[in-house]
Amino acid sequence: MYSHDNRVVITLDAGGTNLVFGAMQANKFIVEPITLPSHAEDLDKCLAAMVEGFRAVIGCLSEKPVAISFAFPGPADYPNGVIGGYLPNFPSFRDGVALGPFLEATFGIPVFINNDGDLFAYGEALGGALPQVNARLEALNSSKRYKNLVGYTFGTGFGVGVVIDNRLNRGDNSCVETFCLRHKKMPEIIVEDGVSVRAVKRVYGELSGDPNHGLEPREICEIADGKRQGNVGAARQAFAEMGEIAGDAMAAAVTLIDGLVVIGGGITAARKWIMPGLLRELRAKMHTLSGDELNRVQMKVYDLDDEAEFREFAKGRLQPLKVYGTDRYVAYDPQKRIGVTISKLGASQAVSVGAYAFALSQLDSNDNRQ
Repeated sequence: MYSHDNRVVITLDAGGTNLVFGAMQANKFIVEPITLPSHAEDLDKCLAAMVEGFRAVIGCLSEKPVAISFAFPGPADYPNGVIGGYLPNFPSFRDGVALGPFLEATFGIPVFINNDGDLFAYGEALGGALPQVNARLEALNSSKRYKNLVGYTFGTGFGVGVVIDNRLNRGDNSCVETFCLRHKKMPEIIVEDGVSVRAVKRVYGELSGDPNHGLEPREICEIADGKRQGNVGAARQAFAEMGEIAGDAMAAAVTLIDGLVVIGGGITAARKWIMPGLLRELRAKMHTLSGDELNRVQMKVYDLDDEAEFREFAKGRLQPLKVYGTDRYVAYDPQKRIGVTISKLGASQAVSVGAYAFALSQLDSNDNRQ
């Protein structure tokens, strides 16, 4: 949508360890990233680092930016730019910080802050998975098109974003979340403890009998792939369980939202060990009290990264249907279907594209109201 827009927006990848600043124009970064320590435990130092980073980016630009737009991990009052609440990675913000108004006063341009899961989904909807899937459907002469998407990030946490009819759904309280759903196997525990970096490390430790292994998911994936010494079975099962727990949580969401699913985050490098369990959950069966068998998800679920499955997904079950009492026929496809795909942009790029698009859409909307 904004791939040919010349306006410049400053971005920030806000992590608990580092702040990475950049600037985007036409959906592309136009300056080298500037990285500074977050000082997430010290509010004064953290805000000073943000000001320093944004000023450094502005100093690299040949034109004035129209806005600052970025993601912040965790719940907040995003429309008003106030960060606060349960923020494990930014403990100094827990009591509430009017970050947006502070930055607007400092730099004199609009500031837009959103949840990272929301911007990931928005970026994938506008410049990633959604247009790519629709383009592939068109190339295969399918009339099917998608406008809804649920985006999930697998990483330090289990993030989510929802786009309905190509519009970001931020909810009435800026609180569209998935991390706090129930864990399938431990209902009293949050699902994020089964779908995250710490989950993969914990399960590998439990199954291998070495809870103090000190390995990261990337290294556990190498064990699963047979490229590193370790307990291969435990490594593969750690990712398989993550897929199962994630798939259970996703099943509830896609049943309500009825759209494509895109997954991003570094852990998706272990896709071949994660996806079978995830898809098995989405394709699982349930029963009524009277014994009738039903699909857990009412739409047929396809793996869109499998070429054969994508072709079947595009084909559907299109058939001619005679119009009662006439000689006319209409095209009818009775198959309800959705698909799951791994991000091709990557989580960080998708969040940046989402931040850029969100800022420009808000500026355009404000202009149209004036």
